[in-house]
Amino acid sequence: MSNSVKKVPTFVESLATLVGHNSISSVLPQYDQSNLAVIQSLADWFETLGFATEILPVADNPGKANLLATRGTGDGGLVLSGHTDTVPCNPERWISDPFTLTERDGRLYGLGTCDMKGFFSLVLEAVQAFHSSDFKQPLMILATADEESSMCGARDLSRQGRLKGRYAVVGEPTSLRPIRMHKGIIMESVRLTGRAGHSSNPALGINSIDAMHDVIGELKNLRQELAAQYSNAHFTVSVPTLNFGCIHGGDNPNRICGSCELAFDLRALPGMSNDDLRHEIRQRLSPIAARNNVIFELETHFPGIEPFETLASSPLVQAAERLTGHRSEAVAFATEAPFLQALGFETIVMGPGSIDQAHQVDEFLALSQIAPGVELIRSLIQQFCLEEKR
Repeated sequence: MSNSVKKVPTFVESLATLVGHNSISSVLPQYDQSNLAVIQSLADWFETLGFATEILPVADNPGKANLLATRGTGDGGLVLSGHTDTVPCNPERWISDPFTLTERDGRLYGLGTCDMKGFFSLVLEAVQAFHSSDFKQPLMILATADEESSMCGARDLSRQGRLKGRYAVVGEPTSLRPIRMHKGIIMESVRLTGRAGHSSNPALGINSIDAMHDVIGELKNLRQELAAQYSNAHFTVSVPTLNFGCIHGGDNPNRICGSCELAFDLRALPGMSNDDLRHEIRQRLSPIAARNNVIFELETHFPGIEPFETLASSPLVQAAERLTGHRSEAVAFATEAPFLQALGFETIVMGPGSIDQAHQVDEFLALSQIAPGVELIRSLIQQFCLEEKR
């Protein structure tokens, strides 16, 4: 029997391993990959450091799992959370192999380095400063599946309701600045079905493009009304946005268009409800379809992400502001934070790397983010897991 002791990798070694695991998630099956290799690597490393680990298969999603690694006990504590998947990439456009960690010019290049496998390497480095006997409240490391596509991992955890605690940090790339609010998002399609016919006589069909013209007009009215009704100065774009993303209809100029489909997204501010918005859209568009004698369908592309906000008075927000020297901010992109908040956690978004590098060719994490990132995580663990409960 071997007497060898398991070794915890260095920051660069762990990140190289994580980047080397292809864990792309995509709504397109030809790109979608399992995240189990990432989950297993993380589980092995945190077990070596004395964490109790659970690999939690995601319901109805073969090859996908979440990881929960816990050190310490109690009813409070801190969750450090991140997703294990990446977006698809175009390897032919990269200077170096996206699945091989490459250092040059003070940067670590590779798919997922900043979004967001680098966060797990920071956490792994940070926790080595503590002993299990130090913990007065639990530290939980959460790694989720498919944030970049369906968010099925976070949704599954939210449905289970088994994760308990007080505070949570989602380590998305924010250049180590605390984020306490972000917009939500829904992505919908309006599909109108009329009747095709010869264009020489409009009475021979029902033109769905004509009907879609009225639908677009009504959605533009809704956009203006929402902007007038809701505003939040913390956001760079202070109002809700509704974007017409793509439209398809018809097949030939001399044929009455029998069907037309419009896809759009709507990004709501904190205090607004995705379900209420969907209901409002349906209520506004159904009469338009009836007047135009077309069949109306509203399709939801994915369940959506709710707007998110944690109060500025939260001890976690105040601690992050004090430790970073930055006031908490708001961002337009969506994260898994609302799912943790729904489980009762006071939550912020804060991690290494810039969102400007996320989803980009030649994604990188600057070496200058590593030392302050490790120190920041250690300080949060010290305050929320090691100090006496107040």
